[in-house]
Amino acid sequence: MTLTLYRLEGCPFCEMVVDKLDELDLEFESVWVEGLHSRRDEVKRVSGQRAVPVLIDEDHGVTMAESERINEYLETTYA
Repeated sequence: MTLTLYRLEGCPFCEMVVDKLDELDLEFESVWVEGLHSRRDEVKRVSGQRAVPVLIDEDHGVTMAESERINEYLETTYA
């Protein structure tokens, strides 16, 4: 399984996703992004936007944003 989470240090929405990943005992790679939106080119390249969190699930071909949607997806797919 290959899960990648684009996140920002101190972001409460990112931490909600990390908590869900930990709860489900899922391994994931963190990609730490810049605080300035204008410097988040990698996030924009993979998701089409600069906001975080963004989760990429390579095994299922899924890229998504917004913590609530991500947590629902993780619960539905991996719980």
